[in-house]
Amino acid sequence: MSALRFGVFEVYGPQVGGTLSWPHPLSDSIDFADPERWVRLARVMDAAGFDFLFFADGYGYPIVGDDISADAVVQGINFSGYDPATLLPVLMRETSELGFVVTATTGIDHPVQLARRFSTLDAISGGRIGWNIVTGASQNAVAELFGHDGMVPHDTRYAMAEEYVSLARRYWEDAWSNDALVADRETGVYAQRSGIHRIVYDGDHYRSRGYYGAPPTPQRTPLLFQAGTSPAGREFAARHAECVFVQATTPSHTASAVADLHRRAGDAGRMTPLVTMAGLTAIVAETSAEARELADEFDRMQTDDVVATLYAGNTGIDLRTLDPDQTLHQVLDAGGPIGQMGTSNIERFLGTPDRPAPTVREILDELRGRGTRGFRLVGDPTEVADGVEELAASTGLDGFLIEPVFGTRDVAAFGELVLPILRERGRLAPRRSNATFRARMQEPSPVAPVS
Repeated sequence: MSALRFGVFEVYGPQVGGTLSWPHPLSDSIDFADPERWVRLARVMDAAGFDFLFFADGYGYPIVGDDISADAVVQGINFSGYDPATLLPVLMRETSELGFVVTATTGIDHPVQLARRFSTLDAISGGRIGWNIVTGASQNAVAELFGHDGMVPHDTRYAMAEEYVSLARRYWEDAWSNDALVADRETGVYAQRSGIHRIVYDGDHYRSRGYYGAPPTPQRTPLLFQAGTSPAGREFAARHAECVFVQATTPSHTASAVADLHRRAGDAGRMTPLVTMAGLTAIVAETSAEARELADEFDRMQTDDVVATLYAGNTGIDLRTLDPDQTLHQVLDAGGPIGQMGTSNIERFLGTPDRPAPTVREILDELRGRGTRGFRLVGDPTEVADGVEELAASTGLDGFLIEPVFGTRDVAAFGELVLPILRERGRLAPRRSNATFRARMQEPSPVAPVS
């Protein structure tokens, strides 16, 4: 039996997962501008034993045609929000063990700017920060916002990310020797000159020649997360990521993706463990009937417009403009945008020898209420705990990223009702004070059941 890791997926905006739930009376996500809302959530997570709070982020938004989606604006679907990195220091001061992961896109700024920001967050938190590496999302909107002539091709973004991450790691890992920082009042020596090293990097996309001013932090390098599911994304993850978010479709498909990632990591000569996780929408209540009523209330809020808005933002394809009785091949036949945006969410619906391509109508039905969400469990505490263990066993995943439907209410319910059951079954690692985020996430999996 092995320990499972649990995070919570959030955005510094109206709602999570590209679905509609903020108007529900149980949800507090519309209060996202109030820092106290996030302090309450972080305290609940820290007390319950969650491993980390994860913030997705990006500059993009859904575009339909050549303009912002009206539905995205009206219903708050992947539109509106602040920079979560600026919120984290507040939450770090209010927690003692909770890890934090924030998304930052490669290619938006120079690696030295990102490296300095994450060094600062690692210092403030005492070694509890992670970086979710993304190469871009809603690239059509981002290209317009930043004044680019067009979208950067998918594989070029990964080539740029390779250099970006490699250079950032040079700053974190090579710029200061372990004994360089002295800070001795009696001698008046701040740092040893021999321990400060010039970073020289000359790549195709990034160049740097100079010294990194941020002293080493508890982790030096933030814990590296990544979620790319394309072949290029998996190769990148195998070389750099320490924790990978795997797309949750069916247990068998997810199991294949997990196995593929571990194979690629082995081929890349990785010596450090690779932790795999997937999204999980868990609607849990004291009784099954209560949980299913909550799930029904959420489902009744979802519409074709919500689904199509999210899908357009991710892929550049507006499903509502297509023949509902045809497949996505109608887009490819017309020279559509496949290859630059949301490749995994296009390719998954193109069909395989074992599964015919679904129609547009079937895609809308499949994605309704799911959005970018992963697996879904609904039930009482024991049913949900059983479901978590079954998913872990059938997929090989090391943990799950809880995707709240009703904000803090869902996180508190999972923490109060489900995590204690999993802890009693020996599925949670013992909490270790003063350990870094990396040490906690990478500790050996086997744990003894609580007696």
